[in-house]
Formats: sequence, structure tokens, C-alpha cells
Amino acid sequence: MADINAVSRRALLTGAGVAAVGASLAAGDALAAPATAAQAMADSQTPGSSPKGPSRMRPTYHFSVPDNWKNDPQRPIYLDGEYHYYYLYNADYLEGGGGTSWRRATTRDHVTFRDRGVAIPKFTNGNGDCWSGCLVVDERDTAGYGAGSVIAIVTQAPGGRQAQYLWYSTDRGRSFRPGGSAPVLPNPGVPDFRDPKVIWDDERGRWFMVNAEGHKLGFYASADLTAWARVGEFERTDLGLLECPDIFRMTADDGTRHWVLGTSANGKGRGLPATYAYWTGAFDGASFRPDRVEPEWLDYGFDFYGAVTYPDHDASGAETDSLRHVIGWGNFWDYPHNTPTLVTDGYNGDDMIVRDIRLKRGSDAYYLASTPTAALDRHARRTRRFGDVTVSGTRDLDVAILAYELTCELTWDPASSITNIGLEICRAPGGGRHVAAGVFVPGAFAYVNRRPTINPTGGESQTPIDLSQGRLAIRILVDRTSVELFVGDGRVVHSHRVFPLAGDDRIRLYANDGTAVFRDLRIREIG
Repeated sequence: MADINAVSRRALLTGAGVAAVGASLAAGDALAAPATAAQAMADSQTPGSSPKGPSRMRPTYHFSVPDNWKNDPQRPIYLDGEYHYYYLYNADYLEGGGGTSWRRATTRDHVTFRDRGVAIPKFTNGNGDCWSGCLVVDERDTAGYGAGSVIAIVTQAPGGRQAQYLWYSTDRGRSFRPGGSAPVLPNPGVPDFRDPKVIWDDERGRWFMVNAEGHKLGFYASADLTAWARVGEFERTDLGLLECPDIFRMTADDGTRHWVLGTSANGKGRGLPATYAYWTGAFDGASFRPDRVEPEWLDYGFDFYGAVTYPDHDASGAETDSLRHVIGWGNFWDYPHNTPTLVTDGYNGDDMIVRDIRLKRGSDAYYLASTPTAALDRHARRTRRFGDVTVSGTRDLDVAILAYELTCELTWDPASSITNIGLEICRAPGGGRHVAAGVFVPGAFAYVNRRPTINPTGGESQTPIDLSQGRLAIRILVDRTSVELFVGDGRVVHSHRVFPLAGDDRIRLYANDGTAVFRDLRIREIG
């Protein structure tokens, strides 16, 4: 990632963001929730992460950094029966220190993570700290570090000049060494040149890299991960700075296979999200031809940036061609420091829930459908079943809960004059603070409005959706610092960072100017 908005990423991670951190800490004192009963968090596998000591606002079942700062996820790799998840980490963030290392966690189910510590310390060599990149398992020993070695292609920026460098691991990804001081992909003289993503191109028997280069995604090929040749590019000048690119192939639900090209993009200038944009299309090893000009988006909320997808593996270790997972950073560069967790828990860095994604054929295009990863079901403590709940006006549920999943189908008479249907979640006992999630029928859109609660910057996200049938399935995940709304089959998702107080644990249903039924309403506590 790069210098975007407000305090830039580089300013933040090289120490110039100290003033911003201090300002956030001061604001955090005012926003922090009152002390609650401490939740013992043992240094063992738990949902999300495994910090030591009591927690006041740390998520219950989402991944969070043990301390200080995290940002970009790196695409997990599968080794020895588990997924190795690396991310950018700054151990000196609270003290105003700069630079990022690569920290590692492992998981078998995409919900429970075990912290494994730093794999690439920052400022290991003269090329500076390590930014985003990717890892591959070099089963064929193409790079010469041994069959099965783990190779990381990483952005570093000595003298401010971004380029791609090779690091290697011969201990199954636990630690890495630089593969020389020279870049394997030098900068040709452009300001933005980073976030490489590498895959094995089986059809052509070579490695393929997509690299973020401002408004372009550069395409490169290599036989050995060390010498790269430019073979093509993909350009978009209307989606802001392109970062953290992605490319993969999937089998759709109709049995056909398709390539997907993705990137973190910023479509705010066009009234679009600033999350993960993607196109389905055709790829020939050097060029990508999208099926449609306009991208789809994996998320329409405000906090799903730097997301990475990674393949699923079956019990034998083989990749599952029709299923992938995705994990996204639960923050954004417009307001990276705006969190009371700096004060309450001494850290700043959560991810949104890992999702299972499948490629589906729609009436207008192929698209990726998201669901919370399946293993989340195994972390449900208890379920409250409310049945079919009819609402005209408002109705408060007899429940007080902070970390949960809510599912139902909203139904209404499409010929009626009903206007607004949804839920106030993270609701204060007095009702003044809450997050609203639902559908606005006259405008035919789904929304999440976080303005009424404590949040980084306010705002409401909206997505046009077909409401003509008078029914819509919804699934909402609520945790201590996040709300995620899954609409229908998951083609539309809204992810938001929020900071409700400890007592903001109520739920209200509403149906304005008419009657709606919340069918098969269920709430599962997750721990």
C-alpha cells in the first residue's frame, strides 16, 4: 500500500505519524467504554487472536493483532495441514516507531488463530522494512533454495524507490533470509510499484506476477522467481490508486472455469466503494480481458481494504477448485488511527471475518458470493430462536448480547407503502446509540448506517438491490469492533468498523409505514 489520504501509510510507519497516534490516544480516552468484567484470554488457540491479559474492546471471534499495529494481510499459504497467515506488523507503533515486519499466525479452520511471532523482522537489511508482497511454496525448486522452500516476493523501498525483493525460508515459513540485496524486479522509474502477487501458471509452466503500479497492474512472467519479464498490463484510470492485486482461477457453480482479476481500489469519486474490486474474464498468460468493463466489489462497506484471497484445501491437501477464502483488513487509510482500542487494549488492528467465496453464474454476470467461513458454526455457544416476528413500527427483542450472528428473511407486501425495514444493532439501552442495517424499499437499496454509534468517521453505505419480490435473506455478524451485513447469497456485503460501548448490546426491529415479518429469526452467540 501507499501514501493515501490524511496521514500517509509511509508517514505512519516511519514515525511521522506520532502526532496522529497521540491525537487518537487523546480522543480514545473520551470514546473508550467503561471498564467491564475482564475476559481471560489465555495464550492459546482462541477465536480471532490470542492476546495475553484482560480485554475491554478486543473482538471475540475476529482476528486481531496481539499488540500495537497491523495492516495489510498477506495471502495465506497451506503447509503441513494448516494455513500460515502473515501480515504487516509494527511492534513500535504505540511508541511512535516506524517500519513494518511480517508477523505470522496459523489456523486450521480460518476462525481460530495461533500467534507464531515475527517471521521477517523489520530493517533486517539495508533495503528498509518489508511492505506487502506474497508467498509461494517452491515445490519444483525453481529458485534454487530447495524443493518445498517458501519464497516471499516483497516490496521494499530503499531511498524511497519501491521494488520487489526475494526472501526465502527453509524452515517451513518460520523465518526468512534475504535472497541477495538486489531487487528481482527493479523499479523502472515510477512512484508506485508494489504489492506483487505471484501464482504458478500451470498452462505455460512458469510463474506469473501481477504488480500494482499506480493506475496500472503490471504483468510479469518468470521461470525461476528471480528474473522477471514484463508481458502485459491492465489499466484503470477511474478507480483511484490500485493496490494489493490478486489473480486466480475458479470453477463456477455451472461447472465452467473462469479467471478473476482483483485489486484494492478507491471508487469514492464515482460513488463506488473503496474495497476489493474484481473482474471475471479470460487470461492468456500475458493479458486479461474482462467480461465487463465495470468491476464487481467483494464489499460495499467502508472497512474491507487490502483483502487477499487464498485457495481452500481438502483433507488430502489438494486445492479445492470451487472454493476460496478471503480475509480483509478492518480499517481504511482515511482514518487509520481512529480507534479507542489504542487506550482500552493497547492495539490497533482487526480483520473482518474470513469468508468462503464461490463463483456463481448470475443473470447478468458471473460473481463471487461470500459467506462467513463454515467453521464459524463450531464456535456458536447457544442459539435463540424467535420464529416469525411481525413488526409494524418497532419491536425490541428480549436479548442483551455483544458478539453474535443474526439471520432471518425479511418479508413484506411489495404493493404496500412500507418504506424502511431493518434492525438497530449495538443498541444502547436508551436507544440513542446504535447501528442501523436494513433495506430502504422506495430507493431499492440495502444499507448499513453507523452514524448513530461511535465510529471512525461516520457514514452510511448503500447498495442497489432488487426488492420487487418483497423478500430478502440477511445475515449479520456483530462483534466488539465490527458489523458485517451479508445480503441474499452474499453477492453484496457491507463491512464496517464500529465502537459500541460495553452496554450497547440490545437489538430493535423496525418496519416503517407498514408491516414486515422477520421470518425464522435466529441469534447465535459466538465465543
